[in-house]
Amino acid sequence: MFSIGEFARHGRVSVRMLRHYDAIGLLRPAAVDAASGYRFYQASQLAELNRIIALKDLGFTLQQVQAILAEQVSAAELRGMLKLRRAEIFDRIEAETARLARVEARLLTIEDETRVPVDGVIIKRLAPVRVGELAGTAASYEPEAITPVIQPLYHELWCLMASAGVAPAGPALAYYEDTPAGDGAIVVHAAVPVVAEPGGDHGFTVVDLPEVDSAAAIIHHGSMDDVLSTGQALARWIDASGYRSAGYVREVTLEHSEDPDQWVTELQQPIIEVERGLTDVSTRDHDPRRAALRGNQGAREHGRDRRVCRSHSRGVRVAGGPRRVPGRAAVPQVQRDRHDAAA
Repeated sequence: MFSIGEFARHGRVSVRMLRHYDAIGLLRPAAVDAASGYRFYQASQLAELNRIIALKDLGFTLQQVQAILAEQVSAAELRGMLKLRRAEIFDRIEAETARLARVEARLLTIEDETRVPVDGVIIKRLAPVRVGELAGTAASYEPEAITPVIQPLYHELWCLMASAGVAPAGPALAYYEDTPAGDGAIVVHAAVPVVAEPGGDHGFTVVDLPEVDSAAAIIHHGSMDDVLSTGQALARWIDASGYRSAGYVREVTLEHSEDPDQWVTELQQPIIEVERGLTDVSTRDHDPRRAALRGNQGAREHGRDRRVCRSHSRGVRVAGGPRRVPGRAAVPQVQRDRHDAAA
């Protein structure tokens, strides 16, 4: 047998910890000298000590550990428990990492509040455009709500277009609108300009997005994780220039590559002059298509990143789409960018 000091060294724990475990009945010594009160442990007790430490390190309280050990769980059962708790920890780490990314994006935006956009802001007319699209509903406009909705939408859209033999006729775009219920949920539209007739059996919807008289447009360079500052620079310009926003901004992918730092995205915000009054604003906002629409007028052609869309029958090549991230105004990767599937 080992003295308490020797047993502590073999178990890589402190003597004080072993005394505490003895006091609460979690790990009793194998023997106690009646005269001196010295505790002695057997080598076989190291297995029990290992279980105690592993469970405690995974977040179980000592009372929970005691209950688990009392059930005399097998090594296989214990391993299963440890795997489950490890998965929970990884999920927590991922969530906290995403939250830190959002905090960092806000801090960058705060530090960048006086920045003048490199490319400036232009006012443009957005021509009507026919798109193939899929739509889904997100609980809110927050990145963590948009990302898991728009990413699979784009993946499915590219696959359906490839299967139907419908080629993209312009850069992919994303636009948003409020749900009719007005409950804070958002209708997410993953769209790509196409040359196709509405009503076809494509598996996706072909719609005509109407003309927008005026939109303020700005170019965002780099990952969409960092788009928040560009979007807010656009908002400040709109306010300072005597305009109001009409609906949600649209994100048009101009350039996409494997390196997020090389992405180029145009943010197109429909606007009206303040002098035109609230009546005009109300009219536009009640027309979800018109309010949310921003076309791709003036968007330059670009070489889109290609990726393979796997299907049950064959692999087909499809073009990349817009991305939005846990930063804002377009999609992150966790936030991987949510248009990762579209890219």
